[in-house]
Amino acid sequence: MKNARSLQSLFVLLAVIVLGISAAAQQQEPTSTSTAQSPTTQMNDKQSKPATATGTIAAGQKQKLSGIVVQRDGDTLLVRDYKGTNYNVSVNSSTKIRERKSNPFRGSKKYEASDLSRGLAVEVEGRGNDAGALAADQIKFSEAELRVANAVVSQVMPVENRVSDAETRLTQSETNAQRLSGQLEELAAVANTANGGAKAAQETADKAMAAANSANERITTTSETLNSRISSLDSYDVAKTITINFKVGSAKLTADAKTALDQIAEEAKGDKGQVIQIAGFASSDGKETLNRRLSRERADAVMSYLIENHDISQRRIITPLGYGETHEAADNSTRDGRKQNRRVEVAILVSKGLAGSSTVSSVNPQQ
Repeated sequence: MKNARSLQSLFVLLAVIVLGISAAAQQQEPTSTSTAQSPTTQMNDKQSKPATATGTIAAGQKQKLSGIVVQRDGDTLLVRDYKGTNYNVSVNSSTKIRERKSNPFRGSKKYEASDLSRGLAVEVEGRGNDAGALAADQIKFSEAELRVANAVVSQVMPVENRVSDAETRLTQSETNAQRLSGQLEELAAVANTANGGAKAAQETADKAMAAANSANERITTTSETLNSRISSLDSYDVAKTITINFKVGSAKLTADAKTALDQIAEEAKGDKGQVIQIAGFASSDGKETLNRRLSRERADAVMSYLIENHDISQRRIITPLGYGETHEAADNSTRDGRKQNRRVEVAILVSKGLAGSSTVSSVNPQQ
């Protein structure tokens, strides 16, 4: 009897240990990261990334805001301005949603609230409400920016669905581990009454313990792999980068520029997992507002050439932006420096999260 009681105590101790291991595995949660950072809010590789601030607007204060729609919840938009601050924007039935047109001799096209989607570059005018949000009287954007936003959504949704499927599979693995733990408890209960079959019960318990340990190892491996893939969705590798230069005050592509674009377009067609980033810049010649518009026109000219002449799908082109005189490549005080700054940078990017591995140096898409 003394030996039987000792054996029973041993099985109970084994059950408690396995349950503790299973509980620790169940507490592991996959860490999700943001998959939709706007290119205008990302920083250089060598700099730290600060937390995004949330701005508020005093009630009744008139405000004009320019930025990117990063989230939509019903009639509320989350807009991130070009300085990296988030603002809540309220849309109602009286909000006018119109085209931001460049041709002053035609009327502005009207849009519906349903056209306000993630990735859309907008200009918002309105007044602050009691909640600190901006109640929009008028929202403007261009037709090209709407096409780009639709392309961004078509890229993000499949990735979000893949993450959801992976989380579901992880939950199923954890459920299986719980089931194994329950089976081990039943085995311990049987061992308490099986005085004559102690050796057989011991062998069965050892097998159940090994199965539980194997399940825990699989759960840990799955969690680590999922976390690594999710954290890599917003990290990109640069496959190739070219620079297109322009004449003073011009957004017209030269013959050399078209040749360079032809070459990079052919390389982009080789791998459907790649996306193209287009960023326009200007020298300090002229006024700042004119240079910002000119840099956007240069970026749009490059995007239009790739789409119209090489059938590059819009969903593979990241929102083209014009940065004006900022992010200068050379000294604007010299003639040669200003010539280098009148440019558009075109880069082929590959998401680490989609590729699964990286063979080239990691960079920031804003760079």
